Amino acid sequence: MSKVPLSFACGLYDRMLALYTGEVAVEGVDLNFIVEDNPRNIFDRMAGGQEFDAAEFSSSEYISRFVADECPFVAIPVFPSRVFRHSFIFVNRRHVRSPKDLEGKRIGVPVYTMTAAVFIRGLLGDEHGVDFSGVEWVEGAINGTTPHGNPTILPTARKLAITANRSGKSLSTLLEEGEIQAIIGTSAPAALGRHPDVVRLYPDFRAAEMDYYRRTRIFPIMHTLVIRRDVHARHPFVATSLFRACNRAKEIAREKLRYGGTLRCMLPWMIAEVEDIDSVFGGDCWPYGIEPNRPTLEALVRYLVEQGIIAKAPRIEDLFVPIRVSH
Repeated sequence: MSKVPLSFACGLYDRMLALYTGEVAVEGVDLNFIVEDNPRNIFDRMAGGQEFDAAEFSSSEYISRFVADECPFVAIPVFPSRVFRHSFIFVNRRHVRSPKDLEGKRIGVPVYTMTAAVFIRGLLGDEHGVDFSGVEWVEGAINGTTPHGNPTILPTARKLAITANRSGKSLSTLLEEGEIQAIIGTSAPAALGRHPDVVRLYPDFRAAEMDYYRRTRIFPIMHTLVIRRDVHARHPFVATSLFRACNRAKEIAREKLRYGGTLRCMLPWMIAEVEDIDSVFGGDCWPYGIEPNRPTLEALVRYLVEQGIIAKAPRIEDLFVPIRVSH
């Protein structure tokens, strides 16, 4: 029986490397792994033109499309990208000294609906009671003067105060000048470390993130894996095959990370990092599947509703197509 050809666009993460090298095969599939390390490019090409059979995709964008019943994809509970986001809140300390000071301010963000921003607003609301209803959101590139990619984004469920940055200056420069008072997103502004007033809201973000996870069990999920709906309709087995292969590739990466004879990454204290991770997570820090990720997924859905991005919360189980976890 011939294998199903499948184009798959994803970043070349350690947990995906064994798929790229062929060390792990996707059963019944001839995988064409297309490396693209800028996820915004993948999202824009997938949402705008369905260019790939399968790909990593923004979690918030996927859920928004699912709820609106305008989704040409199905998803499997594989999460290539996860990032704690406490370290991605930058403020001008002349205007913002505490989380509550963010209320009523102008805040820069690459895209209001991006998953990173959703989780940041969510954690600030949950942890500090920050009310964002009076905030003006300024969208644009953090260190450039153009928009952030070319997203195809559905209208938000609620009307929000969102404006495009047409100042001719980057969000970083606007933060330096006090024209905006904070930036949230996925990268640091160039002004950090250069301008004395541009600082992180959480200086000791590592400790804050560890404490946050211990209390909430939330490890923010940025991306999930999607398969074009027409591909899944023709070859439903692909969802299970891809899920199992991704799990195996991730396990190989975990094993190699823990080999102490050589350092897998250019992290001089990697052994200590791994021990810290194990002490916090007590097992697999990067689980796939619904149940081990339920607190994170439920938080994401709740935040999307609270922030006016979607009108109603879907059931977590409905977001993902059925898969057989093991043979």
